[in-house]
Amino acid sequence: MSLEVEVVDAELASGRDDLPSEEEIVRLVGLAVATAGVRDGHVAIAFVDAERIAELNAEHRGKEGPTDVLSFPIDEAEDLPGPPGLRELGDVVICPPHTENIREAIVHGALHLVGMDHETDEGEMLTVQAEILTW
Repeated sequence: MSLEVEVVDAELASGRDDLPSEEEIVRLVGLAVATAGVRDGHVAIAFVDAERIAELNAEHRGKEGPTDVLSFPIDEAEDLPGPPGLRELGDVVICPPHTENIREAIVHGALHLVGMDHETDEGEMLTVQAEILTW
């Protein structure tokens, strides 16, 4: 089994000097989800424009306007029946024009997929995020 990372519409981030290669995106997601002991499953990293992320932000968080990154966990880190390769971890949606650091947004979103939440922990998620970004 392995971790499958699907990158969608990366051309929306083209022209940015901080756009990681697809190989690096896979590495960053792998490091982030491994912090929760997850080694297998599927993650989609999608790049969208400001209009689309604003729609998602309103629909799912009740907040108006665009944001940098949203995460949509599906199976999270819980144990599920069946082969772990079938686990759908979820989607990370990134809006490059509203993202200061795309690598940070990728790691941030992936950590949310495995159940971390900086709004409810005591700084643990952001500490892990900062550490991963130094690797």
